[in-house]
Amino acid sequence: LGWKFYDADDYHSPENKKKMSEGIPLNDEDRIPWLCELHDILRREDSSRQDVVLACSALKKVYRRVLASGASAIESNQSEQPGENAALKILFAHLHGPRDVIAGRLEKRKGHFLPPELLKSQFDTLEPPSAPENFITVSLEKSLPEIVLEIENAIF
Repeated sequence: LGWKFYDADDYHSPENKKKMSEGIPLNDEDRIPWLCELHDILRREDSSRQDVVLACSALKKVYRRVLASGASAIESNQSEQPGENAALKILFAHLHGPRDVIAGRLEKRKGHFLPPELLKSQFDTLEPPSAPENFITVSLEKSLPEIVLEIENAIF
């Protein structure tokens, strides 16, 4: 796509990384400041008219609202704010697959702070996207080129 790419994991605080590396799941209190920072990055890029891809496990609906609208999404159930604080236009690509497939990929990942044991907590926290959220669901059992093509088709 020629778009900037951000990996949300690069923006976790040292405390969050330590917690996860010790096998302790993050909670909302841990995640909200991280998501607000990611929103600020997306807002800055949007202001520069730069399209971006953000790889992020935005597991809950409120997390996706924070990515789109910032901290104001926590106090309000509204996803749209008037004026310059309007929610960013984001297409969420929900990568869906069987737990065993995802676990196998986590096992192969080297040098990452998230141990495979935390996968259960990720599934326990997951609130799959639903209407009226702007999303597509893509199967992880497809090949990488098929996944990319399906997301590209949804964007364009």
